[in-house]
Amino acid sequence: MDNVLRQSPDLPSSADRIMRHSQLLSVQLQNLRQQMYPPEAMKSLRTFSSKDAAALLGIAESTLRQMSLDGEAVIPDRQDNGRRVYTLPQLNEIRAYLANRRPSEGLDFHPRRRVGDKLQVLAIANFKGGSAKTTTTVHLAHYLALQGLRVLAIDLDPQASLSTMFGYQPEFDVDANQTLYAAIRYDENERVPLSAVIRRTYFDGVDIVPGNLELMEYEHETPQAIAKGLSRGDGMFFRRLKTVLAEVEDNYDVVLIDAPPQLGYLTLGALYAATGLLITVHPAMLDVASMNQFLAMTSDLLGVIEDAGGSLEHDFIRYVLTRHNPHDVPQVNVVALLRSLFGQDVLAASVVDTTAIASAGLEKKSLYEMTRGSVGRDTLNRALESVDAVNAEIFRHIKTVWGRK
Repeated sequence: MDNVLRQSPDLPSSADRIMRHSQLLSVQLQNLRQQMYPPEAMKSLRTFSSKDAAALLGIAESTLRQMSLDGEAVIPDRQDNGRRVYTLPQLNEIRAYLANRRPSEGLDFHPRRRVGDKLQVLAIANFKGGSAKTTTTVHLAHYLALQGLRVLAIDLDPQASLSTMFGYQPEFDVDANQTLYAAIRYDENERVPLSAVIRRTYFDGVDIVPGNLELMEYEHETPQAIAKGLSRGDGMFFRRLKTVLAEVEDNYDVVLIDAPPQLGYLTLGALYAATGLLITVHPAMLDVASMNQFLAMTSDLLGVIEDAGGSLEHDFIRYVLTRHNPHDVPQVNVVALLRSLFGQDVLAASVVDTTAIASAGLEKKSLYEMTRGSVGRDTLNRALESVDAVNAEIFRHIKTVWGRK
């Protein structure tokens, strides 16, 4: 009887049912997005109070207030209660103004890379689900932009969670040949410059190359390209991403690559293009065991790249502890183990496990976009303190590479 039911022509196939579920969910996600960001369904960044703006600029609030009264740099908007508020573009204008006015403190106010500073390309990687890879990427991108840097975020994950966080729903907003695949594909007639697939975001200072399922085409086509001799020189599969990044490197200070959760050709390209590697790890034994497999496989595959003539020299490799509960004894023991084994390669700061990050994720936001009333003030402050500490430590590594104290 069961066989008869399964073979009945009146029943849809599994493929049809799954496709139907995907279509239903896609429509609902689109509806939810339009409800969350009406009327044009596009995200926008909140404004900053005088207090927050002064903290980001590294000056006293009274100094910022006096600049406003004197009409220096920018004129902030005023809320109905008369309080001044600043947009991120206005903060960046003030940074440029202060850097020009106080040249001895120029790098403090405007820390963008200077002539001779190497573009920093950071790959955020791990193939264990739940390691907060995309969350880490989003928060780091927003943090660096809030410091005044120019950031390019590249979504290499076909699931495109990073793109979603920036307001792009892959199946609706990203058409064919609009991902990184378009810039590194082997078909010369269809290939486009990297600049053609870069999009500005609502977060001033952050541009993105969105992703979608199209990225899987690169995984399928690369073995055929190698067999046909199309993967050679700068066009070799692991060199292609680094090659196209050179086209736009003058426009950015930092590139962040959200690598796929598997060691395929895209991930190897990201590891080769990277000047720094951030490995996210949830400090639980199963996750650490999985990471061990990731490290072993990565080592083997990078050895293959080196044998093929690829030179791998990362400025730094750091482990980022995520979703860490400092009151969980097994987690504390895992963290102690990692620190004893890897020493300073484990970031001193860790991202605590907090409902604030989960709440922000539900709204497709980072903590930097959340308003004080959206979650408990203390909860948000603790979460921000944790994430700030991690991002500031990474930023210090970047500045060290640039030769700054």
